[in-house]
Amino acid sequence: MEIPQWTDDAAALVLSFVNTRADGAGRVEMFGTAAEFADWAIQRGLLDAATVVTDSDAVAARELRDALVTTLLTHSGDPDIADAQAIAAERYLRQAGVRYPLTTVVTAQTAQLLAGSTGVPGVLGSVLAAVTETAQRGDWMRIKACCNPPCHFGFIDRTRNRAARYCSPGCGSQVSMRALRQRRKQADSL
Repeated sequence: MEIPQWTDDAAALVLSFVNTRADGAGRVEMFGTAAEFADWAIQRGLLDAATVVTDSDAVAARELRDALVTTLLTHSGDPDIADAQAIAAERYLRQAGVRYPLTTVVTAQTAQLLAGSTGVPGVLGSVLAAVTETAQRGDWMRIKACCNPPCHFGFIDRTRNRAARYCSPGCGSQVSMRALRQRRKQADSL
């Protein structure tokens, strides 16, 4: 799915990060190994090719990504996300904020948050900085994850009422069709 034109670099980084997980529709896991995570970060200019990346770094990236996806599902109003899951994701994100500190850089023209570390902590800190920047602009609640369970693709809700729940009409149709089949199955069993 292409990122809408009005998306800034921060929101694009967040979407790029959360959309690295495998799904049932053919997307493959992009953080499955250290090399895959390193390739993703290098392609985005977040990591130097000489940096050593370990499998535990890829695990840390997947954990951060999964916590962000859970949070984005709460933005979408996904009924399958229990309060305990949302609380656990927020707790993890608070811990990540301590683990991957940010630094404020002030110039005459601007002020911005940047990762306070280099290497893999800097990559994950850059993602958190992008989340913070998006939130400070008031766009954080517009970044959502698709409520279609096999998808959970990150997207930007561009609707006026901010009520979008699916990344595409196709995903919305799949959910509707599953619900219809379930209702028919239940009616047939009565």
